[in-house]
Amino acid sequence: MSNKERWLLPDGVEEILPAEARRVETLRRRLLDLFVSWGYEFVMPPLIEYLESLLIGASRDLDLQTFKFTDHLTGRLMGVRPDMTPQAARIDAHYLKRGAPTRLCYMGSVLRTQPDGFGGSREPLQLGAELFGHAGPEADAEILGLMIEALRLADIRDAHFDLGHVGVFRGLTAQAKLSAEQEGDLFDALQRKASSDVKALLAGIDAPAGSKRMLASLLDFSGGQEVLAHARQQWREAPKPVMRALDELEAVASLVTKRAGAPELNFDLAELSGYHYYTGVVFSAFVPGHGQAFARGGRYDGIGRAFGRDRAATGFGADMRQWLRVSTAPASVLTGVLAPSGDDIALQSEIVRLRGEGERVVARLPGDKSPASEFGCDRELAKRGGRWVIEEI
Repeated sequence: MSNKERWLLPDGVEEILPAEARRVETLRRRLLDLFVSWGYEFVMPPLIEYLESLLIGASRDLDLQTFKFTDHLTGRLMGVRPDMTPQAARIDAHYLKRGAPTRLCYMGSVLRTQPDGFGGSREPLQLGAELFGHAGPEADAEILGLMIEALRLADIRDAHFDLGHVGVFRGLTAQAKLSAEQEGDLFDALQRKASSDVKALLAGIDAPAGSKRMLASLLDFSGGQEVLAHARQQWREAPKPVMRALDELEAVASLVTKRAGAPELNFDLAELSGYHYYTGVVFSAFVPGHGQAFARGGRYDGIGRAFGRDRAATGFGADMRQWLRVSTAPASVLTGVLAPSGDDIALQSEIVRLRGEGERVVARLPGDKSPASEFGCDRELAKRGGRWVIEEI
């Protein structure tokens, strides 16, 4: 590598410079304060773990996203966390072991082998909240409500929210008795919203006509509250798990829309993001002009089973770097007081006093004559009449 290339970073990895870092830290503190105000306790899981612990119960996708290496102390395989949700589940199941519902939140860097989408980051700054120990729609509604409030706090405007339920697709494919391969092919076609591919796949499957008709109509059920009523009307032959999934969707939506200032909710019965991970209601937040979801969440019961404690679980996660790219919140203006160099006792006492009151004070170093703007200062300490006073610059 030449001297000119030594400053280059790997693809999908970037530094956060001072001005942007201030935005990150400001939003981080505000979001954590929001989570805490809802009763969520902050946890800080480790960056690296033994692989069998880090990926226990995880999907194959998470395994492929994990950087792996050998621990020089033990010779065992270790991994860098690609997602903090399983770590939060382990904390709930193995360390806290509470009987009451547990609310945890986290925020920190994760590392992934591949970016999420074109031009995405391999080092997201993941934020999230998880609620363990309650299986009812109230828990899902709380998590979705918290996700909505977090997006508002980040000044992400015009976000719209899609709700789905993985139980709909699972129930219909079980009724049609699809093979694992057929289910996978149909899943891929639905993810691509490829209606012609869905119809072609179903045409080649030996299944009851009613089951194939309901599966083919999945892409038609997208819209407002009327979608659920329309699905019930059109799917009279659907198995009980499908109807139960529709009831759960309606219950969660009803609880959320009763909150003050609740946004309009959309329903997409073909929404299968995280299908192999989630177990119930799922929800995503989208912003116009951006194809990727800005936050995702849902129910993922049973994740704690691998840690010896099978608990209901629901939560959401997002990349705060992604949020800041579309946030309309203004950047904070850097201000401060510039103090001259010197060992004057009264000057040093004044600097200590000002810093103790929360002021940002930058002390010049001997010989430095740089303008105050170079240090982000809009005021300076000057000696007037034998006293040190603050003056505007």
